[in-house]
Amino acid sequence: MTHRLTITILLVFFALTSHQAQNAYDTGEWFKFRIHYGPFNASYATLEVTDDYLNGTPVYHIVGEGKSTGMLHWFFKVNDNYETFIDRKNGKPYKFIRQIDEGGHTKDLEIDFDHRSNTAYVHDKKHDKKKTYSTKENIHDMLSAFYYLRSNINEDALQPGHEIYLNLFIDDENMDFKVKFLGREVIKTKFGKVNALKFRPYVMAGRVFKEQESLTFWVSDDKNKVPLKIEADLAVGSLDADLDAYKGLKYPFRIIID
Repeated sequence: MTHRLTITILLVFFALTSHQAQNAYDTGEWFKFRIHYGPFNASYATLEVTDDYLNGTPVYHIVGEGKSTGMLHWFFKVNDNYETFIDRKNGKPYKFIRQIDEGGHTKDLEIDFDHRSNTAYVHDKKHDKKKTYSTKENIHDMLSAFYYLRSNINEDALQPGHEIYLNLFIDDENMDFKVKFLGREVIKTKFGKVNALKFRPYVMAGRVFKEQESLTFWVSDDKNKVPLKIEADLAVGSLDADLDAYKGLKYPFRIIID
């Protein structure tokens, strides 16, 4: 199963969605997503924000977890843990942790960021190796990007065709991501109809995705910018993810009442 069913897709591409001048989240926010691969209820993923301290500095400690369920778990086990520690004022990440087990493919990485020198210190705990990398300005990991962009991109610029860019550092390399805003829609969720913003990121066609524009996702068109839904055409099969539960939103979640 070459697509590796993890929360990575959620974390990377929901990271490119939010457009507020003030924090769109707060301590206690929690999301749960239900992920389907073809006919399988493949896995669940969660994201949670808590208060913490890192080296004496107050931070938001954000944890993302993903686990396979049902029949899929018997032949392709997924057990993933992602953590980021971000500055409470500017949203920049200080530390990122990635611990994954995806059908026997494992990683155990810890990354420390130095934004003054644009440096990432990567500790590969699985192989007991440490290496230093140069990073781009305003670099983010997969989790910190989600929360940073929820609070720092101007929604007034969102017109169909508008493109958003983001610098990411993933594992051991810098990555440039671009996503296009497609427009506004009303979509059905398990909670009711919701006004949503629709996006399509440019992804690498080949091993995972069928084409460069194989991924589409929606977030709520309100102050929270809640990730609602994702659809992906994969090289083998298709993947869908939907918001299954939430709590601790900073602002009211706008549900359309028929």
